[in-house]
Amino acid sequence: MKRTLALFVVCFALVAAPARAQMTAGLRVGASADPDQFFFGGHVESKELVPNVHFRPNVEVGVGNDVTVIALNFELAYKFTTSQPWNPYVAAGPSLLIIDTPGDTGSHGGFNIALGVEHRGGLFGEVKVGAIDSPNFKVGIGYRFR
Repeated sequence: MKRTLALFVVCFALVAAPARAQMTAGLRVGASADPDQFFFGGHVESKELVPNVHFRPNVEVGVGNDVTVIALNFELAYKFTTSQPWNPYVAAGPSLLIIDTPGDTGSHGGFNIALGVEHRGGLFGEVKVGAIDSPNFKVGIGYRFR
């Protein structure tokens, strides 16, 4: 499992390095249900790919309930534009999950759909619903650095 995580970090850094000037980064924390866990992680976000659509890959590490879940989420986010300081968004995408339970470690596929709201200053909150092997429900808050 450590080798898989190290390989992902190296690949993620190599892909993100050339585009660093075009991306922002952020941190996130929250809780999930099924499995019941606390999670923490980070993300990068591209500039607009097409109007209002951003690529936002993220990593979330869930701990608790004798299970560790590393979720590598590859999400596209559609941001609604308003004149208000808070703007809603929807995001969706596939996940690669590394699930470590006592006596077993394996990789699984999943899919997430998220609804969120983001402040122009960077603070955001979101709710995610997962399918396949993704956690069924997540609620989180985070901050996107400018």
